[in-house]
Amino acid sequence: MSESFAWTPLLVAGAAAAVGRGTPIALAALGEGISEKSGVMNLGVEGMMLVGALTGFVVQVHTGNPALAILGAGLAAAMLSSVHAALVLLCDANQIVSGFALTILGTGLSGFFGRPYVGVKLIGPEQIPLPVLRRIPYLGEILFQQDIFVYLTLVLTAGAWFLLYRTRFGLNIRAVGEDPEPAFAQGVPVRRTRFIAILIGGFLAGVGGAHLSVANTQVWAERMTSGQGWIAIGLVIVARWRPIPCLITAWVFGAMLVIHPYLQGSGIEVSPYLIGMIPYIAAVGALVVVTVLHRRSGHGMPASLARQLNLPE
Repeated sequence: MSESFAWTPLLVAGAAAAVGRGTPIALAALGEGISEKSGVMNLGVEGMMLVGALTGFVVQVHTGNPALAILGAGLAAAMLSSVHAALVLLCDANQIVSGFALTILGTGLSGFFGRPYVGVKLIGPEQIPLPVLRRIPYLGEILFQQDIFVYLTLVLTAGAWFLLYRTRFGLNIRAVGEDPEPAFAQGVPVRRTRFIAILIGGFLAGVGGAHLSVANTQVWAERMTSGQGWIAIGLVIVARWRPIPCLITAWVFGAMLVIHPYLQGSGIEVSPYLIGMIPYIAAVGALVVVTVLHRRSGHGMPASLARQLNLPE
């Protein structure tokens, strides 16, 4: 009984930390999922997260306002994503090549403009316990004693689900993602729909980057995403392009990111190098398993994903 009592608070605290660490990836995966639902693959998530991380950090340093940091980060990353949108929708550029270019551009821009902020320390947003909800056993401590970014992620996940499956615009997104030619014949503005979806994806990736710098680490460092943008792209596939599974898989990945200090706290000694490898090995393993399952039961991938448009407009 005493052993169970000792493990319970440790697991709850670990789960709460996992939610926080998984939030940047959840936001980026959510945005990439909406973009891919429209048929556009954007491999520039890493670059957009870095631009969002820097912009959010700079705004937080100078204003101390997390809401402005969120807005600024999202808008900066959305502006960067518009480059990808213009290339693939107006110039018919290859989506994969354009996405890689966006990652390189975002990495370079954030590294160059972020040099004056290396080593600067800020005070991040405080945790906001929600009345009533925080009293729910276990769940209240895990989900409802978090910062504004986490609550925003919960709202945005529900909003993304509602947008995709309960609105006319969401139907248009899914239609142009499956087969843009019939959708165009029915009067759906294919390029405009995809353009908006890409901007939404960029905005959410930027907000995810801001959470990483403003709330998780509270410092700015070059390439601080450390591949989390690429992980977000993989999680979209694991979640079968659905918002709620994107959130859950991101939290699982967040648990792997925070597992080391909690193992140490429990007295279990494991090499930090091995622990650092676990999240990425697990992500690759999950992709392999999901790919096998997709072959058996259908993958859920938008049929026109990464295909170039062949429309008269």
